[in-house]
Amino acid sequence: MKYSGIGGQAVMEGIMMKNQEKYAVAVRMPNREITVEVSDYQGIIHNKKLRNMPILRGIFSFIESLALGIRSLTYSASFFEEESGDGKKDGEPVTEEEHSDTPFSEEERARQERRAKRKEDAVMGGTVALSVALAVGIFMILPYYLSVFFGRFVESELLLALFEGVIRLVIFIGYVAGISLMPDIRRVYMYHGAEHKCINCIERGLDLTVENVRASSKQHKRCGTSFLLLVMLISIVFFMVIRVDSGAGRLLLRLVLIPVIAGVSYEFIRIAGRSDNAVVNLLSRPGLWLQNLTTREPDDSMIEVGIASVEAVFDWRSYVAEIRQEG
Repeated sequence: MKYSGIGGQAVMEGIMMKNQEKYAVAVRMPNREITVEVSDYQGIIHNKKLRNMPILRGIFSFIESLALGIRSLTYSASFFEEESGDGKKDGEPVTEEEHSDTPFSEEERARQERRAKRKEDAVMGGTVALSVALAVGIFMILPYYLSVFFGRFVESELLLALFEGVIRLVIFIGYVAGISLMPDIRRVYMYHGAEHKCINCIERGLDLTVENVRASSKQHKRCGTSFLLLVMLISIVFFMVIRVDSGAGRLLLRLVLIPVIAGVSYEFIRIAGRSDNAVVNLLSRPGLWLQNLTTREPDDSMIEVGIASVEAVFDWRSYVAEIRQEG
């Protein structure tokens, strides 16, 4: 398989696909039509040298993926809000024209758009910060304190670090399995499968048709599920090898090393997405196995949404033609 450079995520009744700075969100609306919005996302760091530094690029990529993912989810959810009594969706702003006979001036309209953009960015930043804080609390701090409790009965620090890692894995896998039981999440997981199938289809050099996508794998080595599992596994190694004596120091160490662990995990995922090396494929298997929980086989209507999202940001025909020429 040849690396395409595109990636994405499932959203509510849809799929977001990203290619370099351009991304598209395709959503199957309640009237069954597919709507596609294409936008640019420049990221949080614009310095190319800094962005491309190993480890650091993984940290930036994680934060940017989280921010873009929340933005895409919010956009897709807007199509399914209940309508209020005046025929507007809940939360939809009322324009000045609806309060007054005097329309906005261009200058006032531009000011309102800037204010709305600043408000959106502030809300997005707060949401990302809260998401990170909750993830750190549940998957890092909670396992640490549970291991401290059991430390009364175990003297080996090495064994305690291993035990903490096992607790972290159990919480993570339990969380993934638990939310998969929710009907809405099951549909998101089906769209997640469609996203992977679309990328696998073109990276195998096949035309992006419903039939070819349906026959492609719903597992992909560059999946975020694999990345998160790697974070859990690599954290076990880090915390077993790097140790301090004081309890406060151990807790601080876990917080400080989170970005480093994320960066190292990203580097492996990056290599895996570009390599068919037997060792890399073997190390990728746990993540692929876990994807059996986070992906489901999509129906054809979901595949059509995935195709629409890919075609909005990626010239798959030229890409597939290149693969065929090289072959």
